[in-house]
Amino acid sequence: MSGTSDKDTVPRTATQTMAPLLATWQAAGLGPLNWLAPTVVERMSDMGSEWLSFVATRVREDVALQHAMLHAKSSAEAQAIQSKFLQTAMDHYSAETGKMVELSARLFDPVEPDDDTPDNVNV
Repeated sequence: MSGTSDKDTVPRTATQTMAPLLATWQAAGLGPLNWLAPTVVERMSDMGSEWLSFVATRVREDVALQHAMLHAKSSAEAQAIQSKFLQTAMDHYSAETGKMVELSARLFDPVEPDDDTPDNVNV
C-alpha cells in the first residue's frame, strides 16, 4: 500500500516519508542546501515573503469581490464589479510577475549593493 508503513496501515506523513530520503542525500554529500551562502537563503526568503504577501492581498480581493457581488443591485452592476475585479487581478499578477522576476534575477548576485564582499556561495 503506497504511503503506509510496513507495520500498520496508518498513512505516513510527509515528514516520515522524506526524513529518510533527506538523510540519505546528506550522507551522499548533497546536504540540505548548506553550500548556499546566507545572502542566497535570505533572498529566497524574501521571494517567499513577497509571494505570501501577494497571495494574502489576492485573497482579500477575492473576499471583497464576493461581498460586492452579494450587494449588487442589478446584473449590470455585477458585470461591472466582475470586470473591475478581473482587470485589477490582471494588473496585480502582472506586477507580481515583474517583482518575482526581479527578485529571482538577483538571487545569485555575488555582491549586495552595500557590501564589497562576494558571498553568494560558500565555496
